[in-house]
Amino acid sequence: MSVIRVFIYGSLLPGQSNHHVVSNYVRSYMPGVVAGRLVDVGPYPAAVRDHAAKDGQASIRGQWITVDRQGLAAMDMLEDFYGIEESNEYDRIWVSDLESRGLAGWVYVWDTDRGCPAIPDRYWPDYAGVRADKHRNI
Repeated sequence: MSVIRVFIYGSLLPGQSNHHVVSNYVRSYMPGVVAGRLVDVGPYPAAVRDHAAKDGQASIRGQWITVDRQGLAAMDMLEDFYGIEESNEYDRIWVSDLESRGLAGWVYVWDTDRGCPAIPDRYWPDYAGVRADKHRNI
C-alpha cells in the first residue's frame, strides 16, 4: 500500500469540524510549516499561495499526515478537487516544509484570497478559538 503525504491546516486538523473525513485513513501525524497565508472563509480557513507566500513573507502551521489513496480521495471530495485543469474549489499542489528538509507533499490552496479577510495567526485553531470566545461574549 502506498502512502501519500498531505499538509492539513484547518478543519481537517484533529479536534476540528472535518477531522472525521480523514481520521480513519491517517497513518501518521507530524507538525509542519509551509509558505502561505490563511484567510477566513467562515467556518474554515483557506490557504492562499500568492505573492506573499512565494516571497517567503507568510507561513502556515499545521500537520503533515500520511494517508492512503482512499484518504486522499476523501479529502479531494471535501475540497471539491476534481483534478488538474478542472474547475476546482481548491487546487491541490505539491509543497515543501519550510523547517524540515526533505519533507514535502500535497496541500489544498487558493491562488488569491477571493475577498476573504486575512487571518493574523499562522495556526487556524488558535484563531478559531479566539474568534469563538469573542462570539460567546457578545
